[in-house]
Amino acid sequence: MDTTQLLKGVLDVAVLAVVAHEDGYGYDVVRRLRTGGLEAVGEASVYGTLRRLYTSGALTTYVVPSDEGPHRKYYGINAQGRAMLETQRKDWHAFSTALTTLLEPEGEL
Repeated sequence: MDTTQLLKGVLDVAVLAVVAHEDGYGYDVVRRLRTGGLEAVGEASVYGTLRRLYTSGALTTYVVPSDEGPHRKYYGINAQGRAMLETQRKDWHAFSTALTTLLEPEGEL
């Protein structure tokens, strides 16, 4: 199954969940998503999602100097982002439960 479209639909909640666990810079968030099982996630998609979530007020940012290269912009979740994550978490559980029920072999519904 091509999961590209599925990933687009859940990228916001996945990014919020990763950042809620620990603040991170763009590539760090990509790495944690991939380590978490979303290997197909694209860097550009994650960077765009981080910017959009920041613009919408769900994330904060701060810059940390780096001795090994350019400064890194870190993203952290705020109260609005935590509320958004909780709503999306509930929506995901309801959706995944419904889909799991529909995918059960015939006669088991």
